[in-house]
Amino acid sequence: MKHILCFGDSNTWGYSPQDGSRFPIDVRWTGILQKALGGDYCIIEEGLNGRTTFINEEGEDARPFRSGSDFFPTLLESHRPLDLVTIMLGSNDLKLEYDLSIEEIAKGAKALCDMVINSEYLAEHPPAILLISPTHFNPEIIEDEIEIFGDASEKSRQFAEHYQKVAKELDIHFLDAAKHVTPSEGEGIHWDADQHIKFGNVLAQKITKILL
Repeated sequence: MKHILCFGDSNTWGYSPQDGSRFPIDVRWTGILQKALGGDYCIIEEGLNGRTTFINEEGEDARPFRSGSDFFPTLLESHRPLDLVTIMLGSNDLKLEYDLSIEEIAKGAKALCDMVINSEYLAEHPPAILLISPTHFNPEIIEDEIEIFGDASEKSRQFAEHYQKVAKELDIHFLDAAKHVTPSEGEGIHWDADQHIKFGNVLAQKITKILL
């Protein structure tokens, strides 16, 4: 059996743009991926709302453990052995409070990939890595999100260019999610159910080729 760890944020967790609830497993892209690949694969969901590549929230209302780099090594040890790790993070790094450039965010994504490559717990059976650049923000996001992200739409359109450079440098696999998925028109950041279904099937085709 092939074991695949899917590491991401709210769009991996399955956040509904309609009401903030979690889509059921048969709608989330990870569930669609499991169904498409079948019983010879085990999909390990590791999505968390607000997760970044390397930054933690601050302030009175800050949620703990939002830095992916703080938590990732433990997950790699916990879920080993692994045949593939997918990483799709960076959207939350665009928050105004972090004031990060797209180059800094890509560097954070690279650090996560390096953690997989250099993990002593995975050394005997090194997994393949699929770095996924996040989807674009819609130009018009809801008012609550504007206060958090400002005009992050233009910057989000630079993800693919910089993440692909990271993938090439590390000789790992790459996928541009924005070529296949668009966020909800009514909210602008998270994916509607039909986009989860679409992405899960696209990813299944990609992974089948990687793990031949």
